Amino acid sequence: MILTVTPNAAVDKTYRVERFELDRVNRPSASFTVAGGKGINVARVYQTLGGKAVATGFLGGINGSIVSAALAAEQIESGFVQVEGESRVCIAIIDPTTGTQTEVNESGPTVSPINTHDLIDTVERLISERAFDYLVLCGSLPPGVSSSLYADLISRTKPTGIKTVLDTSGEPLALGVAAKPWMVKPNQAEMESLVGGSVAGMEALRSAISDLHLAGVEVVVATRGAQGAVASGMNQVWEAVPPEIEFASAVASGDSFAAAFLWQLRKNETVSERSIESALRLATGAGAANAAVVGAGFCTRQAIRQAAQGTQLRRLA
Repeated sequence: MILTVTPNAAVDKTYRVERFELDRVNRPSASFTVAGGKGINVARVYQTLGGKAVATGFLGGINGSIVSAALAAEQIESGFVQVEGESRVCIAIIDPTTGTQTEVNESGPTVSPINTHDLIDTVERLISERAFDYLVLCGSLPPGVSSSLYADLISRTKPTGIKTVLDTSGEPLALGVAAKPWMVKPNQAEMESLVGGSVAGMEALRSAISDLHLAGVEVVVATRGAQGAVASGMNQVWEAVPPEIEFASAVASGDSFAAAFLWQLRKNETVSERSIESALRLATGAGAANAAVVGAGFCTRQAIRQAAQGTQLRRLA
């Protein structure tokens, strides 16, 4: 079972608009409205694979009520802290004729220090009451929340023995890494912000991953979009290349990847050379399966496993 923290949850709206143009009226051929935010997407895919997830974070206003109702409809257990103001709306416009994706993401409600303390208390309470395998800390922080929130949660929950997984960017990522989470999952841009330079080449990427291990992170998974991913743990490094797909949307592909990686690791019971390899295979399949559909994390279990079978893996020296 996993506990996901999404401080900046959202109402996610995705529109499919053929021949999308600026400065004109565009009418979507399809639209999807779901509960969104990285941790919520992780919870959705983790449960699709057969696991159990609990989601927490901040919710506010009418939009927060929409998110709460959507989670209940999907049977995702939640325990969010209520705040003043409105939870954000995130809009993605997919144009299949050009392969473009345009996003408009609101900042989210301003969260008070009292609300932040309430969230930390909620996470600690849930961990004390339930046997969670992973604490997954995901996404951006809304206005008013300290950049150290994830680092604080990592430090305060470490004595419980729970494995913390960090997937964010900017200062929250840098501070979170300093708190030594069990796992981090940066994409290329996030990794480059950490090391202050390019990691486009494999040698540079391997060096950056090594630096994270030296900083105290046990498992590092660097995602590279359509190029695949590199996973490093237990003194083993694996590279995965996804199968070719008919691309539909990149929304939540990284979250789908994270969910499948953790699901497979939990299924394997122990972290070992073999479990890192199999987790990377399933995760890469999940990222590809999600990219083939419109909607955040609505790939099916069958599609994930089929894409995983087409994933190419190689062990790096």
